[in-house]
Amino acid sequence: MIRLASGDRLVVASHNQGKLREIMALLAPFGIKALGAGELGLPEPEETGSTFAANAILKAEAAMQGSGLPSLSD
Repeated sequence: MIRLASGDRLVVASHNQGKLREIMALLAPFGIKALGAGELGLPEPEETGSTFAANAILKAEAAMQGSGLPSLSD
């Protein structure tokens, strides 16, 4: 687990602008800047997992590896 602090950046492993806006709004009071995967030019990985959770892990790991920043996905 990684602890984030005010001023830190976090990649949201999604190209969905609606999801990005929602997560940005949730993180804003903590001073954490959310960046979208698309904003960083990261490709969407193929969702080959057998569950929603497995696909979220695939996307978050790909975003972290591609950006070098902590990431999350849903």
